[in-house]
This record gives sequence, structure tokens and C-alpha cells, in this order.
Amino acid sequence: MSTTTLSERTVMVAGKPMFVAETGSGPAVVLLHGGGPGASGVSNYSRNIDALAERFRVIVPDLPGYGRSGKGVDQADPFGYLADMIRGLLDELHIGTTHLVGNSYGGAAALRLALDTPRRVGRLVLMGPGGIGTTRGAPTAGLKSLLSYYRGEGPSRGKLESFIRNYLVYDGHSVPDELIELRYAASIDPEVVANPPLQRPSGITALRTLWRMDFTRDKRLKDLQTPTLVLWGRDDKVNRPSGGPVLAGLLPNAQLVMTAQTGHWMQWERAELFNRLVTEFLSAGLWLTS
Repeated sequence: MSTTTLSERTVMVAGKPMFVAETGSGPAVVLLHGGGPGASGVSNYSRNIDALAERFRVIVPDLPGYGRSGKGVDQADPFGYLADMIRGLLDELHIGTTHLVGNSYGGAAALRLALDTPRRVGRLVLMGPGGIGTTRGAPTAGLKSLLSYYRGEGPSRGKLESFIRNYLVYDGHSVPDELIELRYAASIDPEVVANPPLQRPSGITALRTLWRMDFTRDKRLKDLQTPTLVLWGRDDKVNRPSGGPVLAGLLPNAQLVMTAQTGHWMQWERAELFNRLVTEFLSAGLWLTS
């Protein structure tokens, strides 16, 4: 867990509260968490905040629909909505340009923000981001487990434990029971249960929404010059590892690192390596040009 003292506050963005924790000084880095049940910013990056705060001003929000932020997400264009809210948060914090680090759902939000307003993003770090080939083939077993959490008989500790231990990480035994308890408690907030932030698109606009959520269909991707580090676990059961080479091949200024015996939660499972790679990349380390 993070031992750094965090300042915490709630910022109003587009009429909704967004919770944000902050520590460190230097260039701004915003850490965007994944979309699993009960996720939040500080808990998802608990093994990274201290290391990054040695060099950067680290800003860790709870995304809309999660943690202590306001609930409800525009399901017609969820990635666009998240990007707008993060951009609004940057405006409220008087930050013109920042580095973005995003895992899964947060990675998709970071990439969408960079595509919509590239001048606001210095560098991108994307760990197993959502939206890479999502309309090409059936969902993974991990994604099915995630999307079914609030469906059927509804949320339960057993369903959450199964998702985390069987799909989120490579070694399910490495996840402490306390973390599962913490996430389960957050996942059963009545407002979240009534309107889960991450849902399978449905209705007459489902196809349009799915296409919006698939970056490989976005023609802007090949023109995005933002320096990008793509990180992907070779054993990711939520977003297919094949997405790593696809994304790195489409982005003109991207580098790809894939690690063995790593699932969907690289920043937690391989924290030491992650912290080193991200610090060097955001600091424009020499390894990038070697």
C-alpha cells in the first residue's frame, strides 16, 4: 500500500463531484484506474504512487461511477464521456498539459482524451487498454465475467473473488482477502448497483456504441504523435494480449513492452518493473532512443 501522505479533495466537473487524491511535485501525471467492480484510483495504484511521486506530481482520481466520485456514465459514448470529465478535471486543477497513465477502462479514457485533444497530453502509458479490436470477435472470458457482475442474480462476493483471482491477475493467490473485501463493499453501493458504470451496450444504438469503443476503427489513431508506452501482460484474460502489437503498430510513436506471467493488472503484479519503466519513459529516458 501507498505510504505517502495524500491530499484529498472533491472537485466539481460538469456539475458532478470527482474525488481526487494528490501527492508529489514536478510534471503532472494522472493515473486512471480500470473499470472492474469496486475499483478506485488509489486502490488500483497502491503499489505505484510512492515511486512515481519521487519525480512527479501524481494525481489519482476516482473515475465517474467509481469510488467517491459521482455516479452515472453516458452509455452512448462512455470513453468520450470519461475523456470529457478528465479534461474538465484538468481545467479545474489549472493543468494545461499532463502525462496520462491508464489501465484497461482508464487506458481507453486516456487514449480517447489524447485523440480528441492531443495538445493536452504530454506522454501516454497504456496498460492493456480497452477498445482495441473490441468489435472483432467474441469477448474474452474475463470480460464476460466483468460484464456479468451486475447481471443475473446480481453482485456477490463470490462473483467478485472469481473475477479477480481467475481473470484479473496471473496468480490469484497473490491477492489478499482484504483487497477483495474492500472492492466488494464498494461494488454494492446502491447507486452503482442501480446504474453500473461499465455495461454491455444494448438497444438500437448498441452497434454504434461498440464502434465508438473500438479504437482500431478510429482513423485518427495513425496520426496521433503523442509518445506512447504500451504495456501488456502476456497472460491477460480480460483484454487480449494480441492487442499490444496491434496498438503499437497503429500508433506512429509507440513502444511496446509485454511481460510473461502477468495478467490484466500489470501495475500491481509487476509493480517494481512497472514503476521503473514508467518513470524512465515519462522522464524521456535514454532507453527510448537507443
